[in-house]
Amino acid sequence: MKFVDEANLRVEAGDGGHGCLSFRREKYVPHGGPDGGDGGDGGSVYLLADHNLNTLYDYRINRVFKARRGGNGAGKNRTGAKGEIRYLPVPVGTLCYERETGELIGDLAHDGDTACVAQGGFHGLGNARFKSSTNRAPRRTTDGTLGEVRELRLELKLLADVGLVGLPNAGKSTLLAGVSAARPRIANYPFTTLQPQVGVVSVGPLQSFTLVDLPGLIEGAADGIGLGHRFLRHVQRTRLLFHVIDLADEQGRDVVEQIETIAGELQQFSPQLASRDRWLVLNKSELVTPTEIDALRERLTQELDWTGPIYAVSAIRPDTLRTLLGDTMQYLEEQAAVATESAATTDDVDSDQSDDIDA
Repeated sequence: MKFVDEANLRVEAGDGGHGCLSFRREKYVPHGGPDGGDGGDGGSVYLLADHNLNTLYDYRINRVFKARRGGNGAGKNRTGAKGEIRYLPVPVGTLCYERETGELIGDLAHDGDTACVAQGGFHGLGNARFKSSTNRAPRRTTDGTLGEVRELRLELKLLADVGLVGLPNAGKSTLLAGVSAARPRIANYPFTTLQPQVGVVSVGPLQSFTLVDLPGLIEGAADGIGLGHRFLRHVQRTRLLFHVIDLADEQGRDVVEQIETIAGELQQFSPQLASRDRWLVLNKSELVTPTEIDALRERLTQELDWTGPIYAVSAIRPDTLRTLLGDTMQYLEEQAAVATESAATTDDVDSDQSDDIDA
């Protein structure tokens, strides 16, 4: 199935059912009084995050989705049936925006998350609702309200622990294929990767992380050159970036130039993304000597004031990747522990504040 990460659609919630005007008519029961029932509420439309999906392709085919209206009320105080809620399954990581205003309606970042995108209409009232001591035979009813109609834009941000960024032909796809079961397209020409690819990297028993490979960036991507910044959203949720550098660049670009090009494009797309932890991965190390790599590390430290990790790897030699993968797993586990501790501290503070209010 084709990978699609953007889609526009129209959702229409069901209208509320109308209230009924009715009077009890039964033998031997004179002046039976009003017995018109209420209508039913209209069905709402919800988005539902489903981990079994990984593309918005279906919403490029079907673009209009409607929920059922509520049933009308009936005599004998019978209430109309409620319109069923309509759930639209979307991949985990989907963001939903109002198309006209750009307002964020929902961010479905976890499996099972839901977001109401169109509220069903409220039911109308039957005449039995208006009976009083001064109005024994009311002829008043109300109609159900209209359901919401919305034009939406869906945007998918893949969920992965680590993202691969770099220039075209830096060897990102080969690296992904070498450490996971993913089989991205690999060829010796630029922009072989045309859509994000996700793989699961197994480091040890019960130790694994997800790695996403993006189409290569080039200078001027912010202005739409190449594939532009279109796919950078897919690394916005990652906790770590691997900046892959080609040590045998066919165009003869200097390593520092490669690093500065990608750093500049990340900065233009999102300063927050540019400030995320980024490790340098010097790929195709089999083509240079260890002495040259040591000299390059020293140069990067001096010229770029680089303080982060620098790894020299070869995507076609698994033994050179063990240290990188082991350090990555340790880093992610430490980050998860910090997040858990922070969440526990926040819960304790909220609990203490609640106790103070109750006291």
